[in-house]
Amino acid sequence: MPAAILVVEDEPAIQTLIAANLRRHGHIVTAAMDAETALRQINETLPDLILLDWMLPGMSGLDFARRLRTDSRTRSIPIIMLTARGEERDKVMGLESGADDFVTKPFSPRELLARIQAVLRRGRPQASESPVEAGKLRLNPASHRVSADESPVSLGPTEFRLLHFLMTHPDRVHTRDQLLDQVWGDHVFVEERTVDVHIRRLRAALEPSGLDHYVQTVRGSGYRFSIEAN
Repeated sequence: MPAAILVVEDEPAIQTLIAANLRRHGHIVTAAMDAETALRQINETLPDLILLDWMLPGMSGLDFARRLRTDSRTRSIPIIMLTARGEERDKVMGLESGADDFVTKPFSPRELLARIQAVLRRGRPQASESPVEAGKLRLNPASHRVSADESPVSLGPTEFRLLHFLMTHPDRVHTRDQLLDQVWGDHVFVEERTVDVHIRRLRAALEPSGLDHYVQTVRGSGYRFSIEAN
């Protein structure tokens, strides 16, 4: 599925090449020449992934990655470090700074795309178009279809995204704030109680199949998806 990717690269030719290749594959790309500009963009909208050059003017890529990892809002953004440094100790430094992967220049566009997809799958399982199954429930992101015990379930777009996120993060308790960020998106200002409304709609859609108990309320905490009894 398309992802919002921020490319932080100070060499214009490389930045243009990366951005064009990513857009050709359906991704939404923004770009910055330095960490300060990238930070302003991140403060406006969180990207799904950051491609970060090691050698940047001003704040280095390493220092920028460390800064992102110390902020609760940006801590979980996947980072792929781009660098001409290929020594093992350099890779270790990059990973220890908070990078999720390390791509050595020069690299092929095909390799970079493969690394991006792999990191996104690890960090955002709901970004995959692979079908998800749990108990008697099956969700297919590609066809936008849900079936409960092999019978079709009709869901609105928000309920579909909500169920997809919950199914790809099973047995974990998610607060309303977390669900708002993950399902509605960062910087979308929606009341917390909106989550409750959509949870009720989701349960109502699953109720005829008897699978509404998969979406569980954890009193005082939030919601959890589990095929086990609450």
